[in-house]
Amino acid sequence: MTAIINGKVVTVTGETYEKGTVLVENGKIQAVGADLAVPEGVEIIDAAGCWVMPGLIDCHTHISNFNEPNSIPGQYDGNESTSPVTAQVRASDAVYPDDYAIVPVREAGFTTVCILPGSANVIGGTGISVKLRGHTAREMIIPGSEQMKFAFGENPKRVYGGKKVIPSTRMGVGAVLREALYNAKNYSDALLAAESDPSKAPKPDFKLEALVPVVRGEMRCRMHAHRSDDILTAISIAEEYGLDYVIEHCTEGYRIADVLNEKHARVVIGPHLTAPTKVEIHGRIMENSGILSNQENITVCLTADTGSQTSVLPMTIGMLMRRGLSEENAIKGVTINPAKILNLDHRIGSLEPGKDADIAIFDGHPFDSMTLCRMVMIDGVVYKNTL
Repeated sequence: MTAIINGKVVTVTGETYEKGTVLVENGKIQAVGADLAVPEGVEIIDAAGCWVMPGLIDCHTHISNFNEPNSIPGQYDGNESTSPVTAQVRASDAVYPDDYAIVPVREAGFTTVCILPGSANVIGGTGISVKLRGHTAREMIIPGSEQMKFAFGENPKRVYGGKKVIPSTRMGVGAVLREALYNAKNYSDALLAAESDPSKAPKPDFKLEALVPVVRGEMRCRMHAHRSDDILTAISIAEEYGLDYVIEHCTEGYRIADVLNEKHARVVIGPHLTAPTKVEIHGRIMENSGILSNQENITVCLTADTGSQTSVLPMTIGMLMRRGLSEENAIKGVTINPAKILNLDHRIGSLEPGKDADIAIFDGHPFDSMTLCRMVMIDGVVYKNTL
């Protein structure tokens, strides 16, 4: 057993203890509180003067598949840019345990990330959640955490318009997605009919097979959309086909905050500091996350989007707090909210008994640029300790 003592313990979903204790055993959190009895002979980690937090989560990254530096030929695995619909490809096949980004991101306090395909394709394939530890992809991957990536706006238009194939317009993006979902729905219906009458089984189709859980509402869709009109198109198509969806980036979400609130939207906002290299992100404002998180019904997560940049996401969040994001929503944006987006909040995202012992300890406010992450624990194993 390990006891983390004397730190400011931020449970996220419950009480914050100014001088608390966290007991860890067999990779799980056993107890959290202010006056816990610490058994004799346990390993002690003294966190006096520090913040004790659940391990941080970035639920939209391209770690491993946007290998750094991705300018090296053969190292870029983020976009299978050979067809506007590649539902059958899996980010799990590109998880690289020795990717440059893993160590700096972990040492910044992040213990779990979601690796998504890029946004070149209208349907880019499935992303996967991983713990930032292990020397094989199998050790890193959290089984059953697959989610499907969609993309609207400039990226698929640019990639395929340049090849003179659909989509070259926003109309084309919508049409490609609707056709794929329509075909997948028919394929799913045929599979269901074949359960009682095998003669009705459709011809096997690997691409449509990957979309069956999507159209059945069993797999969440991560929908890349920056501009407000693209966000609304994404929501419209999601509702048309009964999809379980999250809006990724949501750069102009502040323009339609009332609509997103009405829809009880879940959004992942970021990146926040990159140059506005595309017209569709020229409307980005640092106040966006504060505006949306202040709405009653919107769930907001925060992301750095790419690879090792996640390591500086905490100090970026400090800048967002200066522009209207509350401390409570800032903390939730990289803990319990992304855990919910990933359907992993039963395991991670807060300090609660029974959850995975994924813990980060900071020597000051976690979103202060002067703060350092001093300890990182994943499943009860310490990967960094400079206390």
